[in-house]
Amino acid sequence: MADQHIDPAGNTQAFRAFAQAREEEAAEAKPKKSPVLPIIAVVLAILIVGVAAFLLLR
Repeated sequence: MADQHIDPAGNTQAFRAFAQAREEEAAEAKPKKSPVLPIIAVVLAILIVGVAAFLLLR
């Protein structure tokens, strides 16, 4: 019997272990925030300051 599936709702301890494992999987599956947006904001700020300085010193 390779297909031994135990219903986690059969008893409280098995259900709690099942629910906790599912929560841990969900926590690990969350995508991490990408630092692309802050990098773009910094580059744009530098460009704006550079253009303003160029126009003022010209």
